[in-house]
Amino acid sequence: MADNHESEKAVHPAAAEPTADQAASQAGTAEAQAGIGTAPPAGGAEIPAARDAEIARRDEEIARLRTELDQAKDRALRSLAELDNYRKRADRTIEEERRYALLPLVRDLLPVLDDLRRAIDSSPGGDAASLREGVELVARKFESVLAKYHCKPIDALHQPFDPNYHEALMQQPSSEFPPNTVLQVIRTGFTLHDRVVRPSQVIVSTAPP
Repeated sequence: MADNHESEKAVHPAAAEPTADQAASQAGTAEAQAGIGTAPPAGGAEIPAARDAEIARRDEEIARLRTELDQAKDRALRSLAELDNYRKRADRTIEEERRYALLPLVRDLLPVLDDLRRAIDSSPGGDAASLREGVELVARKFESVLAKYHCKPIDALHQPFDPNYHEALMQQPSSEFPPNTVLQVIRTGFTLHDRVVRPSQVIVSTAPP
């Protein structure tokens, strides 16, 4: 039996101890297995950095687009406001033109009324009383037609002098009225709506000497 066991050891000498090549191969395999999941692939550290750079670039682009959108909205709002202001100015201009379209006509008609008033003032009494009454009726109708179209006389007599409505032809000392008071109306002024067609020509008081 001892001889057979010794013969088996002699027949399989390599089974007892690996060769140098087998040892090196086994060591490399072990190192490879030990390194699985620990060593990053070549260039792996650059992937997160590239992703972060792309995200940052997109965020900047989104911020730029939002800024441009806000600016565009602001310009649109400004344009709408300017358009609304222009429309209001145009409406006011049209309204003023409509209100004062009769201004030239009124200016031309007023001298006719002046002549009627002068005829009334200079007409004698007696037999001419009926004529005076007729002319007075025409003058009143004339004034009522003017008033219908918002042309009204300026109330100036004994009022404080106002250069916006009165034209001073002369000054006259007065102890009855304070200075700069209208003492007499030479020619009646008129307004159309709130615009002066012509000022009243007046005599203005001054302090007595």
